[in-house]
Amino acid sequence: MSGSNTGADQDHRWSAKVTRESDALDLEEGVFTKEDPADIAASLKRSAERSQRRKSDPYRSAMSMLTFHINRAGSNLSDPQRATLEAAKHELRRLFHKA
Repeated sequence: MSGSNTGADQDHRWSAKVTRESDALDLEEGVFTKEDPADIAASLKRSAERSQRRKSDPYRSAMSMLTFHINRAGSNLSDPQRATLEAAKHELRRLFHKA
């Protein structure tokens, strides 16, 4: 069937579009591929604080985008990258004084 997409392909494109075109944040290119959790958290914090379109406070917007990425990437994340992203959650809490 030409032009047919599997559900997985559609899900992948949908989640990539949300990450790219979120109403909440304009993300720095490659933010989720950084190796340093502090860099990821700082980038998300900057994006959330600069956003004029977000619908909740900067902390919630940043944490929601990070959690969304972790959940959508699922088993495609390597163990080290998942650990980095989970550590970035802790760093976000620290940066926003939520620790």
